Amino acid sequence: MVGPEQTPLRKERLDRFLFFSRAVKSRTLAQKIIESGAVRVNSEKTERTDLKVGAGDVLTMSLHNRIVVWRILDCGTRRGPASEAQGLYEDISPPPVPRAELSPYDAAIAERPAGAGRPTKKERRETDRLRGGDAD
Repeated sequence: MVGPEQTPLRKERLDRFLFFSRAVKSRTLAQKIIESGAVRVNSEKTERTDLKVGAGDVLTMSLHNRIVVWRILDCGTRRGPASEAQGLYEDISPPPVPRAELSPYDAAIAERPAGAGRPTKKERRETDRLRGGDAD
């Protein structure tokens, strides 16, 4: 029996919590992320969207190409404004990897020096004119 000074910990479905906390835009998207295995609850991989989570549980998720770690503080009762959603969890994620630590291969793909690659049609015509070729 629960006394007046003790309230039972409320638990919520994992997909609903992700939706209420604004981690994802819809419950359907939350279900897809969970079923793909991108979410761990207390270090255990889960594919169950109906898994009950509550205050004190730790979620480790792969969202938006980074690892996110949240400690649940409260379950919430609705999908409210962002300020309300941020009160549902504590973000204990590791800091993102600095850009300098990326491999040289990743940096080479992301940045392209000016003038590299295939010329535009205008540039090709200018080159043809310089060489004395036909402009049209």
